[in-house]
Amino acid sequence: MKRYILIFLLFPLLVFSQKKVSKEVAEVKKFQKELDKEYLDPKETPLRGDNFKNFKKHPFFPIDMKYRVTAKFVKTEDAQPFDLPTSSGKTKSYKEYGKATFELDGKPYTLTLYQSLDLIKQDKYKDYLFLPFRDATNEKETYGGGKYMDLKIPKGNTIILDFNQSYHPFCAYNAYDYNCPIVPEENKLPVEIRAGVMYQDIYHH
Repeated sequence: MKRYILIFLLFPLLVFSQKKVSKEVAEVKKFQKELDKEYLDPKETPLRGDNFKNFKKHPFFPIDMKYRVTAKFVKTEDAQPFDLPTSSGKTKSYKEYGKATFELDGKPYTLTLYQSLDLIKQDKYKDYLFLPFRDATNEKETYGGGKYMDLKIPKGNTIILDFNQSYHPFCAYNAYDYNCPIVPEENKLPVEIRAGVMYQDIYHH
């Protein structure tokens, strides 16, 4: 009888832990589905010609919750606007919003989060943060220029960084029609981030 009671008590815990994981995984799957949908939509896709015709879906790293981290967030005070260079040689106006410090495999890393001065003029983007980063998978399994992540301004002093939801700039797929912000040197990670969208360099041949 005791054994049955123990199983009965453990059961809700198992259900709860599965629910928690699956909610986070579901968010990543939704991100993947929406990204594929965007690239399959002739009005939204950066793909042109045969690249668009042949596109079925993105390759993704396997979903790995190791790359969903809770980072300590510190807002940057009195940040001044600056020009971020882009792939076309032009610049775009940004300001530093804050820094996110997190641990991966027991080592600390810090990334800088930015705000686009053009986008914050629009209501739907006023709490939007931009995180461009590079890592040791670039030029191997991911685009040489790095990857991006979209975030919202956090309410407190922590922010969730889910690298499973990182994506490539449009320039990775079409360098002619787009100019994309170049990842600042301070956001270059010396480790592999094996999460998010992978890259097959078939677009610039």
